Amino acid sequence: MDTVIRQRIKGLRLAKGWSLDALAARCFLSPSTLSRIETGHRRIALDQLVPLAKALGTTLDQLVEPTSDEDVVIRPEPEHQQGLTSWLLSREHSANGTTVAKMRITPERSMADIDRSVHPGREWFTVLSGTVSLLLGDRTILVHEGQAAEFSTMVPHHVAAHDGPVEILSIFDHGGERAHLHPPERLS
Repeated sequence: MDTVIRQRIKGLRLAKGWSLDALAARCFLSPSTLSRIETGHRRIALDQLVPLAKALGTTLDQLVEPTSDEDVVIRPEPEHQQGLTSWLLSREHSANGTTVAKMRITPERSMADIDRSVHPGREWFTVLSGTVSLLLGDRTILVHEGQAAEFSTMVPHHVAAHDGPVEILSIFDHGGERAHLHPPERLS
């Protein structure tokens, strides 16, 4: 675990473009002490980690968070709705508040589910195959394979397949995930 913490300290320092002197000045340690911490020639004390985390713009929890290979691989399971299959490609309740999903939309959804969603936030998708018919307010916009779209989700919107099935990769905020991946049950 010490090795991972040392790598994180050095990696964050380098990502900010800081020298040992620059970081040392921000966390009130000497550059030589910081160098020995990063290289493993000195043990890391808790009273050193707190100012280091603060200076590097992270939290103590993130700095010492354990690593595990089992957290790396996501094994998406398809969820089916009429004309829509989705695969969740990120963990639920991710730290950054976004959800990544792959979606396969068939023309069956276009006819069956014409309701336009409205929710706070923004939405982004890229077309992996086919052509998307994006109904955005009063406009219909065709988004072709290899293209992407980003828009405010406060505008009534609906994503449908145009002339055959389409596959997209989409990034939703929390409101978008609820609206598009977990729609409410319809009353008969």
